[in-house]
Amino acid sequence: MKIGIDTFACDGGKSGVGVYLTQFLKKIPPSGDRYELFGWDFDRFAFGETASNLEFISQCFVNGRTANSLWHQFKYSQFARVREYDGCFFPAAHRRLPYTSPVPAIGTVHDMAAFWGTAKTREHLGAVIRMVLPNALRHLDRIIAVSGWVKQELVDLARVKESRIEVVSNGIDHTAFYPRPRNEESVVLIQPFSFRRPYILYASRIDHPVKNHVRLIKAFEIFKERTRYPHRLVLAGADSHRAEKVKAAAAASAYRNDIFFTGHFPFNSLPELYAGADFVVYPSMYEGFGLGVLEAMASGIPVTCARAASLPETAEHAALYFDPLNPEDMADRMVTITTNRDIYRECRTLGLERVKVFSWDRCVERTLQIIRETVGK
Repeated sequence: MKIGIDTFACDGGKSGVGVYLTQFLKKIPPSGDRYELFGWDFDRFAFGETASNLEFISQCFVNGRTANSLWHQFKYSQFARVREYDGCFFPAAHRRLPYTSPVPAIGTVHDMAAFWGTAKTREHLGAVIRMVLPNALRHLDRIIAVSGWVKQELVDLARVKESRIEVVSNGIDHTAFYPRPRNEESVVLIQPFSFRRPYILYASRIDHPVKNHVRLIKAFEIFKERTRYPHRLVLAGADSHRAEKVKAAAAASAYRNDIFFTGHFPFNSLPELYAGADFVVYPSMYEGFGLGVLEAMASGIPVTCARAASLPETAEHAALYFDPLNPEDMADRMVTITTNRDIYRECRTLGLERVKVFSWDRCVERTLQIIRETVGK
């Protein structure tokens, strides 16, 4: 069995989708099956070390979302035939898909954010995606949804038959994210950064309004006014859509000196950043899964998060929830988790218990089973 794996739109391993593909490649067991990667040439370096035993075929030599979408629509089919694939796997099927495939096709859908919110909030996700994606999804032979929330959206928004969708949750790397001893040092040094403790952490790209940073900044102001605590707010993530609005809100804040933007944060250092936090707040308006919530809980850090999209499904009873549209409600939970240490310890304990449900080994094993079942070999 020869399977092609599409690395396009997996962000070079620097996002949740990139983590998903990296973990998938790490855990492909030695077998008689043959897997082959295809994507932009720079993906060779992003995923080559993880999958050094797999051949990589560079394709689509013009960078950009539009050019790549066109490649999938007009070049992919011929490419799949020439490579003599028995099937193809699309790890970022919510971002890039051919309209049809000459071989059985399996795709993982991490979210349906292209259809979330208003026209203004969706514009950076691309009109072509919104026009082509529903039909392309219906042409897939099997779909893997990372949460029950995403599965329901596929049924409601793309009119995909429920019988063709299976929920396979993402996992968590317990060798990287685990409780670390808490020392009394006032500064956490993670080169090239220096973080003064205590700090509140939100690790996510700076994407307005979907990631909800502006309301978080307002909630942080309320938290500071109520408690007078020395906490700082660390926003770890690369600038994305309308990041300037988030930066402007921070600059206008009375507590601007306590708000710190890291820019893109090295994934290998992320466990240390979580470990040094007092707690994590996750105010996102939309998440298909909420990998950051799992990373925090696995690190033994209490979480307060939005009651929105898939987040309650991911965290269940292990987090304190708030209305993402209400900064006062968000601040209430932030005050509670810092002032009530019994609740703080309970959230930590429940979080560590909750993450035991999630495993990359189980995720990849079931995904490979679905691929084999679909290809029929």
